[in-house]
Amino acid sequence: MSETAPPAGGKLAGDPRWEAWSPAQAAQRLVGVRVPWYVAGGWALDIFRGPQTRVHDDLEIAVPAAGFPAIRTALDDLDFDVTGAGRLWPEDSPAFDVMHQTWGRDRGTDTYRLDVFREPHDGDIWICRRDDGIRLPYDTLILQSDDGIPYLAPEVALLFKAKGSRPKDLADFAGVLPLLTQRRRAWLAGALRAVHPGHPWLAALSRS
Repeated sequence: MSETAPPAGGKLAGDPRWEAWSPAQAAQRLVGVRVPWYVAGGWALDIFRGPQTRVHDDLEIAVPAAGFPAIRTALDDLDFDVTGAGRLWPEDSPAFDVMHQTWGRDRGTDTYRLDVFREPHDGDIWICRRDDGIRLPYDTLILQSDDGIPYLAPEVALLFKAKGSRPKDLADFAGVLPLLTQRRRAWLAGALRAVHPGHPWLAALSRS
């Protein structure tokens, strides 16, 4: 899987219609799924912080690539499209083996409910798709909210947000940084040096 080499074909994603589930709704739909899965992106950081701090346009969850069929079975009332680089492909296209994002929409409609990331892994070890030297066991990568929703550890969520550094990413970093333990800050700093050398967040991490 790759973030930088989209295959030929597909169609422009345009301005997709999102009526995303909440993390709680997704968790309810995935009760009984045995493969490790977790809420990612901005929602993961809000779950870590406690109260919801901003509007979320979509819902991102992630799963080991080999575990996607279990998610697909649990959500068999959805149609899935492969997406990346601003384009969409059918689920059964060659793009499935190249791109890591899979959008689920209500069957027969264009209303999307969640984005499933199919992540690299080696058995029970998660592998960062931006640097395969960065690895964590799933029991470290995934945290649990008080109401049982699995979510991505905040330092890892911030690593992925560092690439874009959009206003919402900067706000997420500023809001979460004071809540990170020294161990989580140190992990994030090391991962940023590997993936984004010289990233401005490194200075903030060193000051904290």
